[in-house]
Amino acid sequence: MLRLALRMSVREFAEHLGVNDSAVSNGERRGEQARLRYQTQLDLDTVLVRANDDVRERFELALAQAAQPGAPALTVDAQTAVALPGSPHRVAHPVDGKSMVLIAAGTFPCGAANQPVLLPAFYIDITPTTNEDYARFVAATGHRRPLHWSGGSVPDERGDHPVVHVTHHDATGYAQWAGKALPSEAEWEKAVRGEKGYLYPWGNQPTVAKCNVRESGIECTTPVYRYRSGASPYGAYDLAGKVWEWCRTETTPGRYVLRGSAFTSPFDMASAVATNDASADMQDDDTGFRCVVPAERLDRMLPDEA
Repeated sequence: MLRLALRMSVREFAEHLGVNDSAVSNGERRGEQARLRYQTQLDLDTVLVRANDDVRERFELALAQAAQPGAPALTVDAQTAVALPGSPHRVAHPVDGKSMVLIAAGTFPCGAANQPVLLPAFYIDITPTTNEDYARFVAATGHRRPLHWSGGSVPDERGDHPVVHVTHHDATGYAQWAGKALPSEAEWEKAVRGEKGYLYPWGNQPTVAKCNVRESGIECTTPVYRYRSGASPYGAYDLAGKVWEWCRTETTPGRYVLRGSAFTSPFDMASAVATNDASADMQDDDTGFRCVVPAERLDRMLPDEA
């Protein structure tokens, strides 16, 4: 928690303390079970005493949140998001750096019956979480690496592909680290359909060429920005095909919604109303995720315009 309050990477914090990176990662992974050497505890106390008021405030906030069941160790409320050029509704998230786009508050036609559903405003990741994104999470937390990372490293030339072989628990862990959440099923569907209720992200025409599905014949993931013509009304990519995406909506105890279809799926499943689910422990080579943040929270992190 002190490292996060200082806004340091694992490597930076290790150098600050004069210890190995692995010592920091292992200590954070063990949490309260970690046994610190007496000198290490003195060093940590010294760092905290010398910290400025902002760091101490973030550290105290982290301690308070850690005492709440299920709460992440540190939120990002005190950090700063960055407005991106080209659109007033795109921002870079302050923790994982991912571009996010605003989904405005309002109703949209939901499900096969097109029932109107009202949602508050939220931001959603423009692309699925990539291997490079997930690598930063692993480096910061010591979380387990996905099975497809041969030798424990991101596969060559797959850094900008969606991370796969992640369970619902893994995806939730990433979201909590970043101060985000997995989307609800309704949030995910609105990001695809927009206010007009399109059947596919790009409209109502069933065009296989706009996504990576079984009929594409690629038989693996592809870079997240490859299918630009398949973007949703809000400018989000890969909401049809490529990888199934975990949602936080539970179908039955221990099972969660998957949306979006994948490179292994027939094009029929790329429809915005098609749904799937799986056990929270499931991990496969065609399953990944993206995250959301309430607009009210992220907007507070944007600097005031001059």
